[in-house]
Parts: sequence; structure tokens; C-alpha cells
Amino acid sequence: MSKSISTPKKPELLSPAGSLEAFFAAMEKGADAVYAGLKDFSARAKAKNFSLSQMERMTTYAHSMGRKIYVTLNTLVKEAELPQLVETLAALEVMRVDGVILQDLAVARLARLHFPGIPLHASTQMTIHNSLGVKQLEELGFERVVLARELHLNEIKSIIDTCDAEIECFIHGALCFSFSGQCFFSSFLGGHSGNRGRCAQPCRRQYKYKGKEGYYLSTNDFSSIEMIPHLAQAGVASLKIEGRMKSAEYVASVIGAYRMVLDAPEGGHDAAVAQAKELLKLSFGRVPTKGFLASHTPTDISTPSIKGATGRYLGDIRAIRGGRISFETRDRLHVGDRIRVQPKTDMAGRAFTIKELFIFDKPVKNVKENTLVSTPSPFPFKLGDSVFKVSSETAFTMSENACLKRLDAVKGDCIPCELAISHAGESMRIAARVAGQEFVKEFPLGPLEPARSSDMESVLRGQFSKCGDTSFNLRSLSAPDFPALLIPGPLLKEVRRGFYAWLAEQVVGALKKQSRLGREQALASLVPSRPAPARGKEELLVQVEQAKDWFELHRDMVDSVVLPVSKANMHQVRELARKVKGKEDHIIWQLPFIIFEADLPFYREAVTQILGAGFKRFELTNLSQFQLFKGTDAELSTGYRLFSLNSQALLSWQELGAVRSTLYIEDDRENLARVLAADVRIKKSVVLYAPIPVITSKIGIKELKGDVPITSDRGEAYTVKVKDHLTVVSAKTPFALTQYRSELRQAGCGSFTLDLSLLQQQEERDQVLEAYRKGVAVPGASEFNYSAELV
Repeated sequence: MSKSISTPKKPELLSPAGSLEAFFAAMEKGADAVYAGLKDFSARAKAKNFSLSQMERMTTYAHSMGRKIYVTLNTLVKEAELPQLVETLAALEVMRVDGVILQDLAVARLARLHFPGIPLHASTQMTIHNSLGVKQLEELGFERVVLARELHLNEIKSIIDTCDAEIECFIHGALCFSFSGQCFFSSFLGGHSGNRGRCAQPCRRQYKYKGKEGYYLSTNDFSSIEMIPHLAQAGVASLKIEGRMKSAEYVASVIGAYRMVLDAPEGGHDAAVAQAKELLKLSFGRVPTKGFLASHTPTDISTPSIKGATGRYLGDIRAIRGGRISFETRDRLHVGDRIRVQPKTDMAGRAFTIKELFIFDKPVKNVKENTLVSTPSPFPFKLGDSVFKVSSETAFTMSENACLKRLDAVKGDCIPCELAISHAGESMRIAARVAGQEFVKEFPLGPLEPARSSDMESVLRGQFSKCGDTSFNLRSLSAPDFPALLIPGPLLKEVRRGFYAWLAEQVVGALKKQSRLGREQALASLVPSRPAPARGKEELLVQVEQAKDWFELHRDMVDSVVLPVSKANMHQVRELARKVKGKEDHIIWQLPFIIFEADLPFYREAVTQILGAGFKRFELTNLSQFQLFKGTDAELSTGYRLFSLNSQALLSWQELGAVRSTLYIEDDRENLARVLAADVRIKKSVVLYAPIPVITSKIGIKELKGDVPITSDRGEAYTVKVKDHLTVVSAKTPFALTQYRSELRQAGCGSFTLDLSLLQQQEERDQVLEAYRKGVAVPGASEFNYSAELV
């Protein structure tokens, strides 16, 4: 299927709003839409975020200005949080948000089945990077997909040309080093998961390689201001600015810059870009890069010599006396500016607002660049720590109190309606189109005298546009055949008031009733818990790298071997089929979680070849891959990269045809027990041993050869390997829960996986298998979050 060629529609400019100040900055500077998070279920838990009542008034305010608001529910949801998720979805449907951006299929499933008034948008954290992923989401009822940031413009255009869903792309802001949604780094270090909205940004810290220090895992900031016409021509529906943790100043300058370019007149694009770039210098970002949008292999996306913290670098701390830090500032500073101090170690930086400035011991309000200045610090720092300016007192801002007052002044919802008015038999017939539905009511007018004016449409529009304190906003009115009649003013007002009151009862009342019913049904549909120990023979899956390692099947306890679908292994398929004849169902083929558009033909052919050789079992690692098995009799299971933290996600995989699901590798004991106890038919599997790929990236690090690990300030070591053109950063410490095998069995797990793919020595594999057999710990391994908590 291909779309007809037409003049591209101007894309939506979508702004972040992590605070009320940022929300009003976005509205004032011309954003077409805003995305914002609630206090819960937001992938930016450290942002201020909003209560439901604030979000309701923000939605009303945005709608009154003809703008849209999307709510981010883009975190992974634990089993115990499902009732709260239902309550949140019910509230969002009533307030008529324009979309919910989500990562966990639990959110999509509950919304689709019980809250159909909520449009579904797929977060970039779903790692959708090819047309098959978009098509799968279309079948699941999604209206919009936010693509992975690793795609080139040509790949984006190819996806748009073959799909119907709206495509949204990030165009400006911070870049994750890892594929979004596939980073375990922060969680591995302390349970603060990026997929739960609490990333501690360890990638921004300093690491050592062969004795040399560098910011090897820190990216520059994305800025694609010059690419706007190309994105519009490609058919991108929405241009997204990153930054819910950023200030109102950042939002004002960035939205203002991109608005300027989007609205540039024909022939004025170059001048608008030049002006916009000057404006963007106020946004206090890192060095700009166009990322993968303009190049499949960008060389400017990561610069290890540049400090990883965001903001404008001012200088390093030279002295600390009496609670004051001193540094020579490279930029002007004002009392009221906000600065961040980044330690030389790999610890996170701390930000604070400057309340006093001193030149020597003399208090001043501001200083010029290249001045030795000191300021009291509320936090302890060390000599040599770096100082960054992250926002300016002199920029666009509204106080929080002013924002709250403006929000408190918002009254009622603002529902757009279209009216068609006609006259027949001394009655006025009003047909209203609201929220995709039509409502019709007639009002008797009685006999009327002819009017002098024949433009009745203008008369009626003048009256019905006075919506007052009602819930409605008149978007359009047509009355082409309405006769020229003199309708008394009091009578017309009475009809208008009566109609809007009736319409509110029909529309708002029906919506609240529908949402209340949806809430009750959703809560009743949540899966009950029936904890019971696993029965029957336990299943053990062993994952290896090469087809020649299929002999692991000969070991006691091993039921199946998991092999990657790789180019090397595809050369061995027929030979392997001959060797395991009669035991083909003991081989599971795992697809890689990244398959770019250009590689789809290879994997389509690979699946056909594997099925043709008599193998039936496959493990999927990305939502797109279900599309590869339409019309086949393959037996499908899901890997841990297809997030399964709750029973609703498990039901989603089951409904897509999976018979087994590997539970999430970041999970903790309490939630794993809840998920294992959930009364769901799909078989649940737990990983008991695996290397932890803390980062998987398309970014190459030319300074690293992969021959020795990189190490953190605390001595933690990470290997860096390039495999299939992807950079994989793995913790030297593996993950293992072998000592909890019996506990998990009692909790209801009957299937376990040991990923031995990186263990080259037979004695290393023997050690892990022996630990599994005895139910003891693997020496030197990490429990990840199992005994602590995934927060």
C-alpha cells in the first residue's frame, strides 16, 4: 500500500511541559500541543509533573486555545499498580485528553477495552524502528507512533509511505546513548530504572579506558532545525521537543525557534533558520548534532572529551571557603540564575539557584564573563568540580503562583462543536456534531414575520457563538437554507441556552457514565491472584551464541537450546536440522530486538528457511516481530525485552499468539511473585543467569577498541563490544538468581532460562549449570533488583 502524493501538511509542533511555568511558556510561544506527565506513571518522575485536577484544567486551557494535550503514561506498570492505572485512565477519558503516550501494553489493553475515548500513542520507549512495528500497533488500535531516534530521514519516509498511523519524531533535545526503553544501566547500579521514570543518567558520567578519562557514553544534544522542511515533506505528523526536566526558559526559546522556522514564508527559510539558531543558544544545551536523522553513521553524536552535564560550561571550582565556591565564569551571571555543579567523580551533579554573588568579598547583582566570582553553595563540592549554567533569571518566566492563579481562572471544559441549523414547520432543528457523534434537537418557534436581512447564518452564528459558561466552543455553524425570519431576541437566547444545557447533559453526562462503567468493568476484569507452586517437570532453556553449541541439549536437565537468528547460524540451519532430527522442537530461534527496515527481507527469508527446515519455536524481542509469523504455525514466545511486569501485559502477548513469556529481567522479588501468581494461561519463564547489556546503541565509540573494559570512578567494569553494527556495553558482573530457583518454583515458575551465550569456556558454563542444579549462587554475580526493589 502506498499513499497518494500531496502537498505536505504542516507538522504539529509538540512541546514538553514538566512544570506549569513550562506549560504556559509553550502555550505562549506557539506550541500546537504539549505532552505532560502525572505524578504517577511518568517516565520523568523527577519532573514536577501534575495532579489530575491540574491536568484537567491544563487540558481545558489548551482546548480553549485550539491546542492539544497528551498525557505521558510511559512507564512500566507493576501488578499492584493496575487498579491505580484504571482509576487514572477513567479520569483521563472524562477530561478528554487528546492522547496517552504509553510504553507498557497493559495501558493500551485496558484503554482499548474499557476507555475507548482515549487515543493511544506509542512511546519511543517501545523501540519501534520499522514498518512492521507500526503496522502491529495499528492493529492494536494506536493512532500515533513515536519512532526510535536512531532512524535516518529516508527510513522514516519509507515507514510513513507504507503505514497509516501518524508518525511522531523527536527533533530537539537530549539523546539517550542507548535505544530508548532498552537501557538497564541506571537500574543495574541501584534499582532506579529509566523504564520506571527514574534514570540516574550514569551514561553522563566520566569513565576510564586504558588510564584515560572521558565521557565515553555521553551524547551531544539533538538539534534538527535545518531538517524541518525535509521532515514535513516526508509526512511526519508531529515534531517533538525533548525536555520535561527542562526549565520554562528552555521551552520558550526552543519552541520559539522551531515555530519561527515552521512558519517561515516561502523563500524565507534560510533566514529563519539563522535567526532560530541564535535563539537556540539560549536553551543551555550541549553541543548540537543532527544525530541519525541526517546520517546513518554520524561522527558528531558523541564527543568523549566534552563533559556530559547539560548547560553552558562556566568553569571549574578553584576555591572553597566558608561555604562559598569560587570559579572563573566564562559567561555572564545574575543573581537568580540557576547553576549545576558536576563532580569529577561519576556521581550525579547538583543544581541550585544563585541567591548571592561576590567579587572577592563585595556583594554584586551580576558579573561579566571572565570574572572570578564566588557564591554560597547549599551542597558540598570539591576542587575541580565543573560548574554549568542551566537557566537564566533574565529569561521568559512566570512565577509558580502566577501560573496557579491563571490555571485557577480556567472554568469548565471547552468541547468543540459543529452546528447545522435548519427550519421546518415553525420549528428550529439543531444538529450538533461533538466528539465524533451527532445530537439532534428541535425547538418550536411558532409563526414568525419575515426579516429584512437574508443572511440568517450570520445572525444564528452571532447568537450561538455566545457559549458563556457552557462546556462548548462553537467551531462552525452552517444554516444555508434557513429562511429570512425575524426571531425575537429573547426567544433566540432561550433556544440557545436550552440547547446547550441539553447538549451538555447528553455529551458530558454520557461521557461520565461511559467512563464510570468502563472503570467498573476494568477493575472487575483485573486478573485474580492464585498463588501455587509450579507442578510437573521444570523446563530449563539454555541460550547459546552459535549453532555448533546445540550439543548443550545432551546435558541432564536441559530441555531446549535458544539460538539467535544470525547470518552465521543461517548457514548452519540445514546441517543443524539433520543433527537434531526428531528433536526440532527442542530448538528455539531468537530474533534480534533491532531489525532495521533494510534488514527485514533477510529476516523474512530466515524465518521461512527455519520453518522449512522443520523448526517451529521462536522467541520474539520486539513487538514488530509478530508480523513475521502471520499465517504460519510457529510457536511464539516473548523475551524479556518485551516488557512483562504485570498480568495485563501477559494477556496482551497471549492474545497476540504467544504461549510463553519471559518475565522482566529488572524486576524484584515482590512483583515477580505477584506476576507468577496471576491467573493467566500463558507459561511464565524467569531468567536465572545472563550477562546484563546495560546499554545497546547504534552509536559507535571510535576511541574504544573493546580490548579492555571501561571503569567507573567506583571501579565497576564494563565491556564494550560491537556486534551486528550495534555497540553493546555489558557489565562485567553477570546477573544470576540460581540460588532462588526453589523459591521461584514455589512462587509458581516452571520455566527457567540460563543465557550462556558470552561464556566461551566450558568450565564457565559447567559452573553456572552446577549452580542451577544445586540451587546455589554463582560466585561474583549480581542479583540485580531481586532482593532490593525496582523503583
